[in-house]
Amino acid sequence: MHLGTHLFHARKRKGLSQEAVAERLGISRQTVSKWETGETLPDIRQAKRLAVLYGVTLDELIDFDPDMQDIQDMLDQTGSVSDKIDWTKAWSRQYPILAQYQSEVQTGLYAVELGRLLDDLKGRYRYDERNAFLVLKDILGSVWKERAESHS
Repeated sequence: MHLGTHLFHARKRKGLSQEAVAERLGISRQTVSKWETGETLPDIRQAKRLAVLYGVTLDELIDFDPDMQDIQDMLDQTGSVSDKIDWTKAWSRQYPILAQYQSEVQTGLYAVELGRLLDDLKGRYRYDERNAFLVLKDILGSVWKERAESHS
């Protein structure tokens, strides 16, 4: 994605029109349009002012990824709603194994081992329960990614 597209998406996320941006920066709407189409580029001072206006850092403005921002916004909005969702049921449509493994797998054995790993993280690094779980989840995700890459 080029800078113009990043500028466009960042402006849209803030709910601003090209006219509003132009007015705030003391430039023409056509200048904003040319930046967003990639016809011209803002100078470093204007880019910094855009970043401030859009509520992002200059690095974030340059590397703006609307998909990641949408995901982050969704995560921020879910908050306590997340506790009310049956994630196994929600994901089992895409991954049917999640709806059937409980009757096939001796989950207690794995739960004991995972509990030991959680307790080790809590004791060794003084993490609370949630943080130990998040670290273990992230490690498991890394293992999954490594294995997927080695099999491709």
